[in-house]
Formats: sequence, structure tokens, C-alpha cells
Amino acid sequence: MRPIGTHLLGRRLYETMAYWDAPVEGYPPEQRDFARVWQKAEKIVFSRTLTNATTGNTRIERDFHPEAILKLKRESEHDIFIGGAELAGLALEADLVDECHLFLNPVIVGGGKPAFRPASRRKLELLETRRFSTGVIQVHYRIRGGT
Repeated sequence: MRPIGTHLLGRRLYETMAYWDAPVEGYPPEQRDFARVWQKAEKIVFSRTLTNATTGNTRIERDFHPEAILKLKRESEHDIFIGGAELAGLALEADLVDECHLFLNPVIVGGGKPAFRPASRRKLELLETRRFSTGVIQVHYRIRGGT
């Protein structure tokens, strides 16, 4: 997470991640570093229902404009994170995504949004896999383009 300077988030993921915006001293020692990194990064939340941000260093945008994100991407000195299935799908369709980091959790939930929208077909090149002691597996891909 350290290389990330900006997080682009959908509303649901933002509301989940807002947990990390409390005073750092309130977290267990092993979580404080993550909280500091999260709090430092700029956050842009795409939502038509939120009226204000509940976290620091955050702004709300009503609509996703690919050209504005492309400009941000060109001008940023840091990596940009895109989180939330719908938002990530829009970014993939607009060819704004260079890499995907997916975390596969050993839980069957029986529903939810797909990680990729059907129209988002892309060739992926596997760069790295990582297994965590919790059973979670991270896969890191480079986007290779369309079909």
C-alpha cells in the first residue's frame, strides 16, 4: 500500500475502509502502520448518495469520468488504487488499469458482484502469487490488452 498516493473507491468499499481513519494510537500496534499509510493517501469516492466525506484527505465525486482519471494518472507521482467491483469494471473498460491485485478469500458467500464485468475481457500476465497464513491468496497480474 505504500506506493499508493490516491485511492479511487466506490461507496461501499469507502464506508468499510473508513474504519482506518481513527487516531492511530487506538489500533493494535500491528495495525498502526497500515492506518498511517491509509490516512496519508488521497481518497476520491465515487458516489451519488454520499453528501460528505467522513474521513480526512477525501473528496466525493458524483460521476466517474475516464478522461479525468487519465489526467490524474499522467500527473501522479504515485500509484493509484481502484477499489470496488463496479468502479474497477468501469476503469478496466476505459483502459485505465495497468495491473490487477486480486485477493482470493477462502469463504463461500453465495453471491455478490463479480470481480470483472463480462465486457471487460482482457489478457492477463501473471506476475506474482502470494499465500498468507490465513489461507488468502494474492494474485498479481499485468493487463495485456483486449481479446
